[in-house]
Amino acid sequence: MAKTSKSILDEARTQVAEITAEQAREMMQDPQTAIIDVRESEEWRQGHLEQAISIPRGFLELRIEEKIPDRNRPIILHCAMGVRSLLAGRALREMGYEKVYSMAGGFNAWKNNGFPWVADRRFSEEDITRYSRHFLIPEVGEKGQAKLLDAKVLLVGVGALGSPAGLYLAAAGVGTIGLVDFDVVDLSNLQRQIIHTTDRVGTLKTESAQKSINAINPGVSVVRHDTRLSSENIMEIIAGYDVVINCSDNFPTRYLVNDACVFGKKPLVDGAIFQFEGNATVFDPARGGPCYRCLYPEPPPAGMAPSCAEAGVLGVLPGLIGSIEALEAIKLILGVGKPLIGAMVYFNTLADRDFVRMLRLRRDPKCPVCGDHPTQTQLIDYEAFCATAEFAANGSARTTHAAAASTQ
Repeated sequence: MAKTSKSILDEARTQVAEITAEQAREMMQDPQTAIIDVRESEEWRQGHLEQAISIPRGFLELRIEEKIPDRNRPIILHCAMGVRSLLAGRALREMGYEKVYSMAGGFNAWKNNGFPWVADRRFSEEDITRYSRHFLIPEVGEKGQAKLLDAKVLLVGVGALGSPAGLYLAAAGVGTIGLVDFDVVDLSNLQRQIIHTTDRVGTLKTESAQKSINAINPGVSVVRHDTRLSSENIMEIIAGYDVVINCSDNFPTRYLVNDACVFGKKPLVDGAIFQFEGNATVFDPARGGPCYRCLYPEPPPAGMAPSCAEAGVLGVLPGLIGSIEALEAIKLILGVGKPLIGAMVYFNTLADRDFVRMLRLRRDPKCPVCGDHPTQTQLIDYEAFCATAEFAANGSARTTHAAAASTQ
């Protein structure tokens, strides 16, 4: 005999306990109690319980084990009125979840009781379409996209590494992107600096990059810093940003940015390329990781690490490393996964088995900047520092420092 909707609901009530909004609120005082909102995304946007986890009814069976692996954990389900949550509860009981409750009257009953709720960022129709693929990812979703839209990321250098990093940050919806560069676009840049175009040769790189970023995403706010970074201006520039990405091409800037980020407690995403090799990492002593000076306390002497003009670089390589830099910045903003803090991903694109290697990096307790007893506590003249630094050259020093210097 075919079942009616009424008989299905009656059957569900024998399997799932219904509780009032008042009872649900009392149960939620226990941090072990999970509250699952099974409404659709459009309903969630209009308001929801702050502690709730959004899993639309159509995805519940697919996502519940990831969100709530413990089948003995108390789970309160709610929808708008209490019907979908009841049916959802029956499905969870069939999956072996023991302590499942449905909130009678749903979110409407919660609001009618005057209990607290929140409303997230209201996305425009264009935002909903533009970021629809992000909304589908549980680790991003609408909350994560709101974080990206509110985030501010600074790109130091808008050349080989800054090009893919800037484009992907813009496409992801990072709300504010700062650009630091004082150079102009040269024809020789275009082999690898994909953010620029032939018709912009002679244009400031920041201006060119702004056009490309806003062509991809007009909603991104681009802040141009058409200046050379120095000890006098860097702290003021980085102060307004959540994450700094180093895409510079010289050692004075690299050491300057590192030290400023240590002093300013800013996470620094770092990338470097050399011919067919590249690496990326995250320097963040505030989270227990090393800084650049833990690896290279002193810069090499002039000529030890050749520039792009001297050594060359495969044009596609910066696309790989710059994209990883953008990815690491996004992970830091979202607070998901494990950032490359204390780890460096290294690429040798001419190899086969060792094409990619993961290197472990450790904080140096004797580091002059972030160590237990730092000897340098303020910014210095980095041009002079790099010009006069002594460096014990050996067979590996050239390759190591060359690969540590990004090539523009």
